[in-house]
Amino acid sequence: MTGIDRSDAVDRLEAIVDTVERDRMPVPVREVWAFGDVALGLDPVERLDVYVTKDVLLGGDASDGDEPEREGATAAFRDSHGIEGVGKSVRADWAREYPEHLRANAAGHAAPEKCLAAHLLGEDEPVHLEVCNASFEDNVTQRLRGARLREDYTQLLDPRGVCLWVDGVRSDEAFRKLRDSELALPTLSAALEMLGMDDEEATTAARELHAWRSEQDGVTVRGDVV
Repeated sequence: MTGIDRSDAVDRLEAIVDTVERDRMPVPVREVWAFGDVALGLDPVERLDVYVTKDVLLGGDASDGDEPEREGATAAFRDSHGIEGVGKSVRADWAREYPEHLRANAAGHAAPEKCLAAHLLGEDEPVHLEVCNASFEDNVTQRLRGARLREDYTQLLDPRGVCLWVDGVRSDEAFRKLRDSELALPTLSAALEMLGMDDEEATTAARELHAWRSEQDGVTVRGDVV
């Protein structure tokens, strides 16, 4: 894996934010973060890590109309695409505008994280997308707790992140610092120690997470709800 030139990686992040600002998304997006290698100033960047904070659609989005309209959309996409939940877990008007980006989970329901990945990313890009209803900083803590309970450090969320866009406001300064490699961030094990791990656990966790990352190829996406 050769990775992405640093300037191209930052350009790609800007393009993702441009798309979030310009296009209707399958669910409302509140934040976009970059984390991991790209925040460290590495060149090239082996894999680009992006975090998106979204809202959960509970019963659908108001722009999709009333309940009968949403039920109609659900039935229509069930018939045409074999996918449940359109108009409930993802916006029906988005699905009508971008049916090529509609994706389902293993149970056949529209999956917001997979829909976002299809809309924002190409098929073979070396990009990992994390999608959650919680903010990046809150989910770092939640995922740390879960990883330690399960003794599965591949579930960790690398805490070294930078906020690029929040509630419609882009951080030009964050993009400038990424482009100029000005962010002073610790190693992963040191960052995990700051979150409460001892030296031995932090070293083990960092090693396992790095090993998991090295096995990934192309676009990967992970979604969770806190």
